[in-house]
Amino acid sequence: MSISNPPKALLTDVFGTVVDWRSTVTRYLTTAAADALNSSTRSIPSTVRTACDSISWGDIAQVWRTSYYEFTRTYDPSNKDRSNFKTVDQHHVEALNKILGSHGLDGLWTDQEIQKISLIWHFLDPWSDSARGLGLLNQKFETATLSNGNTSLLSDLASHGSLPYKHIISAEDFGAYKPHPSVYLGAAKKLGCQPQECALIAAHLGDLKAAREVGYQTIYIDRFREESWSPEEAAKAKAEGWVDMWIDLDDGDVGFLEIAKRFGLK
Repeated sequence: MSISNPPKALLTDVFGTVVDWRSTVTRYLTTAAADALNSSTRSIPSTVRTACDSISWGDIAQVWRTSYYEFTRTYDPSNKDRSNFKTVDQHHVEALNKILGSHGLDGLWTDQEIQKISLIWHFLDPWSDSARGLGLLNQKFETATLSNGNTSLLSDLASHGSLPYKHIISAEDFGAYKPHPSVYLGAAKKLGCQPQECALIAAHLGDLKAAREVGYQTIYIDRFREESWSPEEAAKAKAEGWVDMWIDLDDGDVGFLEIAKRFGLK
C-alpha cells in the first residue's frame, strides 16, 4: 500500500472491527435476565433460577458469537436458490434458542422476548474511534461495510452508531458468506473497482487473508479480545508483511483515527 497511491475504496468488517459486540451483548443479556427474574408477573421455573445463579452472560455472549462464526464458515453457497439463503438474523434467533436449552435456561424468556433479544445485534455500540474515523476517511475514499451481517442489520448498526458509511454492502448481496471469494469480488464489482483498488479493514487476520488472496489490500486493527489467531500466528503474519497497514492497540491514535492519520486526514 502506497500512501501516495492509496486504494480507491475502504471496505470494513463490522462485528468487532467497528462495533463492540461483546460489551453490548453482555450488558443486554444481563439486563434482560434480571428483568425476567425480578418480574412480578412471570413464573420462572426454579431450575432456571438455579441455572441463572451460575451463568456468566459474558460467556453466553461468546458462545453466541462463536455460533455465528461457525455458521458463516460452514454455509454452502453452491445452492443458487436465494429463497433458501439463511440470514444472520435467522441464525441469531435459532442459535439463542439452542444456547438457552443447552444451559438449562428454557423458560427464562418467552418466544417473543427471545426474538426481540436476538435483534440486539442490530444495535451494537461502536468503538469510540469508529464514527469520527470513518468521517475523516470519507474525505478521500469510498467507504463501505463488508460484513456477513444482513443488509437490514448493517443499516441499523450504521444508524444506531452514527457511522457515516457511503455504501452498505452485505454478504447477503452475493448469497454467500466471508471468507468465500465471491463476497470480496462481488463487493469490489459493486463499487466499480478492481480488487486491487480496494482495501479491507478488519480486526481478524483470517478475514484479511481471504481478501488478500483475491487481490485486496489489507489494513489490520488490533481490537481487545477480537483476534482468533494465536499471538504466535499474529506475530508471524505481522513479520511476513502481507498486511499492508497494521494498527496496534498501543499506537498513538486508536483504530480508525490512526488509519486516517496515516493517510494524512487528521
